[in-house]
Amino acid sequence: MANSDSVAGTGPTLVLPGIRKIGPADLKEVLAKGLEDFKAKPSHIVLLVVLYPIVGLFLIRLSAGYDVLPLIFPLVAGFALIGPLAALGLYELSRRMEEGIDANWRHAFDILHAPSLRAIVTLSIIMMAIYFAWLAAALAIFEYFFPGWEPLAVSDFLLQVFTSPSGWRLIVVGCGVGFLFAVVVLAVSVVSFPMLLDRKVSAWTAIQTSIRAVAANPVAMAMWGFIVAALLFIGSLPFLFGLSVVMPVIGHATWHLYRKVVER
Repeated sequence: MANSDSVAGTGPTLVLPGIRKIGPADLKEVLAKGLEDFKAKPSHIVLLVVLYPIVGLFLIRLSAGYDVLPLIFPLVAGFALIGPLAALGLYELSRRMEEGIDANWRHAFDILHAPSLRAIVTLSIIMMAIYFAWLAAALAIFEYFFPGWEPLAVSDFLLQVFTSPSGWRLIVVGCGVGFLFAVVVLAVSVVSFPMLLDRKVSAWTAIQTSIRAVAANPVAMAMWGFIVAALLFIGSLPFLFGLSVVMPVIGHATWHLYRKVVER
């Protein structure tokens, strides 16, 4: 469980919050709390989470042209990179439920009145830049292993990727690069967005706190990253509609993870 073993630091004008040590039991607890929040206000979350599958299917439809087939997997995998940004409204609902005040779907938009709105915008831009950098990297990797090739059909694309030596190398290198992007996003954003909703701090202070939280809890945060990735993968299987449950649970749980790790 979380304890008072803190990692403190100082910024230019303020003392950075302390960081608690956490373990597997804490991850289990925050997931349980995330599920409780989802069960408590499911009708208020539907209007938010239904957007994720719709957007995902829309992106896949845009990628139906065979010349951009290589981007379908990176687009779907990118949910893990922009998830912290997409879950902002869910953090706000969990914050309100935690404080025992009214929480319905309209309050998800109270992030527009967050104490660090400008910093939230700044961090959002950074996250979107990382997302598009991932898409560019994924396309570059594909063009490196399959220079000048445009698949003529989905079956042709899958056959080449899963049965040819170039396809196997593409999978290994692509997953490796994607893992590095995921590590960067985890370090930068695991608690930064909830922190910006909770207090008036700069984007850099929130990023610093997030990085320190990961550095102080490398094993627990690695476990959290794998849990999130596994849940997103499972939620993506039934044509992405499982994300309508997975995304809010992860979002609410992330708020409680922030409460566990960052001292008030």
